[in-house]
Amino acid sequence: MNSIGQDLDVSENFPDLPPFPNHVTTAPLLRISLKKLLDQNPAELSKLYDASVDIGFFYLDLRDAEQGQHLLDDADALFQVGERLFDLSLEEKQGYDFSSQKSYFGYKSQGVSPVDLDGNLDRAEFYNISKDDIMGITDPLPAPDVLLQSRGTARSFIENSHAMVRLVLQVLNHKLGLPEGTLSSLHRLQSKSADQMRFIKAPPQPVNDRRVALGEHTDFGSVTVLFNRLGGLQVLPPGSDAEWVYVKPLAGHAIMSLGDAMVKLTNGLLRSNIHRVTAPPGIQGGHTRYSLVYFARPEDEVLLQRLQGSDLIPPLQIGQVEETISSKDWVIRRAFGLRVDLVKGIDFEKSAGTEQLSRRVKV
Repeated sequence: MNSIGQDLDVSENFPDLPPFPNHVTTAPLLRISLKKLLDQNPAELSKLYDASVDIGFFYLDLRDAEQGQHLLDDADALFQVGERLFDLSLEEKQGYDFSSQKSYFGYKSQGVSPVDLDGNLDRAEFYNISKDDIMGITDPLPAPDVLLQSRGTARSFIENSHAMVRLVLQVLNHKLGLPEGTLSSLHRLQSKSADQMRFIKAPPQPVNDRRVALGEHTDFGSVTVLFNRLGGLQVLPPGSDAEWVYVKPLAGHAIMSLGDAMVKLTNGLLRSNIHRVTAPPGIQGGHTRYSLVYFARPEDEVLLQRLQGSDLIPPLQIGQVEETISSKDWVIRRAFGLRVDLVKGIDFEKSAGTEQLSRRVKV
């Protein structure tokens, strides 16, 4: 593994933050141009497919297309919203924790999910906002004023992120040879789903106790659109001797990844790679790490089973029985299964996604 930093141009740095250390080994993720995807550039389409089969992560360069620039502008504005949101008192934020109502949306405080089998707890705050809420598909949940005042920006971010998701799905649909619109029809913006945007805050960890802030996992859904500015995200590349490596944030780019649903829909052909969050490397570790994410999932009633219509999707093996579970139930099981404040007797195996497939050896 080599760092991508060797070919990093100045415009891809974050000028107001300490630099990512040059000596840190990073995942050599493919960088894909949004404009070239929109132009149906054959080489770029192939790069996206290759990344989706190999490691399930890639950078999407948003700077060269108008819609990408709009998404970057939305993200810039929402990073500021996120800082104000997490500056609220803990008491006020906890008033928007709806987990006791079996809602995945609202606030999650630090220290409610184990990050490992030893029982160490997470070190990050979340605030999850429902796509269906923002788009007016469901009644809005109560929210602090800082979020109520930024609903327009949140809607723009969701719409532009969802457009990136659908573009990725269209490319994969074509490469898999599925009937036209198969994947997009499972991810309609105006249909009920567990799609969400998430604000994340991970404060600096003690110098003598820097460890995993979010435990290793695969994402629940289909496609993730991630913006962060400090290191900390790590992936475990495929291979029997693989070691955790950092994903270096790049200004002007989104970090894109596939989730469990894409593994299930393609019977393991596409990859949802295992990843985690640790303290940022080097001097970045002394700074608060904020992230902004859009998670796209299949619509609530979609069954997460092998799709028909592609010769590339592996057939079911003799004796292989697919679980019958909807997208909605999959998200609920994964979201609440590791909450120590909600579940007695955490069962890592029962709450797992496609982690075991993600550890498979590539040949």
